[in-house]
Amino acid sequence: MRLISLELESKLREKGLWPQSWLAWAALYVLALDLLLFAVQWLTRRASPATSASLEGWVTFLSGLAIVLLAFVGFRWLRSQLLWRLRNRLIVTYVFIGVIPVFLLVMISLITLYLLAGQFASFVVTSDITTHLRSMEAANRAIAHHLETQISGGGKLDAEVLGRTRPRRPEWTRRQVCAWYRNQPQPVCSGPEGAAGFDSPSFITGDFRDLVRDHGTLYLRTATVLVAEPESLRVILSEPLDKEFVEKIAGDLGRIAVYGTESPAANSTAPPTQQNASKPYLTFENRPQREQTFSAGTIPPASGALDHEITFPIPLQVVDWATGERRRAGALAEVETRPSVLYARLFAALGDYAKGVEYILLSIAIVFAIIELLALFVGTKLTRSITSAVGQLYEATRHINRADFSHRITVRSSDQLATLANSFNSMTTSIEKLVQEQKEKQRLEGELAIAQEVQAQLYPKSITQLETLEVHGFCRPARTVSGDYYDFLALNSGKLMLAVGDISGKGISAALLMATIHSAVRAYSIEDRSVLRELTLREPATVGAAGGSGLVLASELRGTEASPAALLTLLNHQLYESTPAAKYATLFLGIYDGATRRFTYANGGHLPPILLSEDGSSQLLSCGGTVVGLFDNLSFPEATVQLRPGDVLVAYSDGVTEPENDYGEFGEERLIHLVRENRHLPLERITEIVTAAVADWIGDNEQPDDVTLVLARAR
Repeated sequence: MRLISLELESKLREKGLWPQSWLAWAALYVLALDLLLFAVQWLTRRASPATSASLEGWVTFLSGLAIVLLAFVGFRWLRSQLLWRLRNRLIVTYVFIGVIPVFLLVMISLITLYLLAGQFASFVVTSDITTHLRSMEAANRAIAHHLETQISGGGKLDAEVLGRTRPRRPEWTRRQVCAWYRNQPQPVCSGPEGAAGFDSPSFITGDFRDLVRDHGTLYLRTATVLVAEPESLRVILSEPLDKEFVEKIAGDLGRIAVYGTESPAANSTAPPTQQNASKPYLTFENRPQREQTFSAGTIPPASGALDHEITFPIPLQVVDWATGERRRAGALAEVETRPSVLYARLFAALGDYAKGVEYILLSIAIVFAIIELLALFVGTKLTRSITSAVGQLYEATRHINRADFSHRITVRSSDQLATLANSFNSMTTSIEKLVQEQKEKQRLEGELAIAQEVQAQLYPKSITQLETLEVHGFCRPARTVSGDYYDFLALNSGKLMLAVGDISGKGISAALLMATIHSAVRAYSIEDRSVLRELTLREPATVGAAGGSGLVLASELRGTEASPAALLTLLNHQLYESTPAAKYATLFLGIYDGATRRFTYANGGHLPPILLSEDGSSQLLSCGGTVVGLFDNLSFPEATVQLRPGDVLVAYSDGVTEPENDYGEFGEERLIHLVRENRHLPLERITEIVTAAVADWIGDNEQPDDVTLVLARAR
């Protein structure tokens, strides 16, 4: 079972469906608890209805909470899946920066155009009503002045006189005019048959022109009051706002529907004949919602695919005829028209030039559409160039992660991304070179380690100490391998050969030459009289510099053991023949005879060793010649000194005395002083003191050369 669960978890992790956050786990726990409670509720709905009812609230709450948490988790998962790729991120960014603002601007423009179109349609309707009212006002004023003239001439106000003042035009068949002279209670009226009269309210004290509601019906009314003390004349002209009137307005505009909220029964002062009469006047039903009373006109056909219907409500300002109260939305008219109709009404004054305006607007729209398409194309191309470059970099990093440093990105442009790709290619090239160099370095380090191990075997491990002489040697390479050389070689039970050398250069080449000299010294130090005899016959002259006490002549070498001078001569010839011209070595060779306490030495260009006597005096063993291996056919002088008990011989390389700091070189004087101060200590301890002093003198700087020190003390 555990294996199955682990396998399921592994598969879900591979598909990215395994919960990774506490929010996901919380959503799963809430969902599981919700399903558990739902199952319990379903199982107990018959056995225990009370328990089922009590669980219903928890199930509802947990369901809502689970939906919220799963919505958050789903949003995070969708965002991580959708926005992981840079291309998707750029697309989303472009949508938020480019598409959504354009969409909002288009929507704002369309809404603005819709509102402007609706306002224009409202203006057309209200302006037609206002124009009609002004026409009625002018006609009413003319009737009032005509009646005033007749009354002032001695006539009386009656229906016949009032009827003669009415124009004979068709629109007057729908109008009713009433007049009041002085304070007479009943008006004199003239109008269509069956039309009910109307009162003159107290708020009419002067000229009046407006849309009114009288007993639940809308009228267009104008009033003219002529005052000549003590007499007064009041004339009111009325026309119903009905379907016939609205039909004239809607004729070239569209469909107009009128809505109302009151009914004639709501007003108790309305006469029964008006409440029950069937007439085409506008009435309002007593409903809580506005219902259409009538509609006039038809919606014109569309002139194109974009010529959609426009529906816009028009609140009408109405005056209550009984009280004089003015209501801003006493009635409501709804206009249904099309943009083409409004456009024709708006540019009607331009005539044929309206087509030009239409073409200009269409051209601007086409130009804007082309610009938007170009912007979309350019944005898409730029997005693809960016995402492709990033995709190539991602693939390149995957190759680098697999240690494939030979992969290169193909560069086809000359922008900053191309420079980045070139930098990446340059980086991978450098890394590839570094890897190769590192491999080569590791190989060289391995070889150097082997060389160091081999060289360590060349230095003497166990030294045969003579009864009358103790020796000790030390070498600290400046690098992995050393170019300095020292050796102790017992010739027989009473003699010991001491060798100290310094090879030109450093590193492997110096170490190889050091090994060559080491082998040659050991080989030539064997008692080989034939070699010495051949050398003597080839060089009948003296081996050393002529003259001077202590020098050994070549004739003295016949029949004797190897001498330091003869060995240096042989080594010089061999190195000259077997090494490049620039390669040479300095070498000091000395043979100590324990029976006579005599130390015979020859020096090939090495630093002269120092001999410290028991009484504190010192002398340099300065007898010697030039370096070994640089010139052929050389002979080297040889000298002998007597070693008394307590004398200390110090042989060293330039790595001991030549290191510098701010105070200058370490120097021979400091070396002599250290050895003299500690001459009675063991030779190993003297070596430690000297090398530690040299290290302190160098300080934090790199060790410039190999440090080699050889000590011999007579006893």
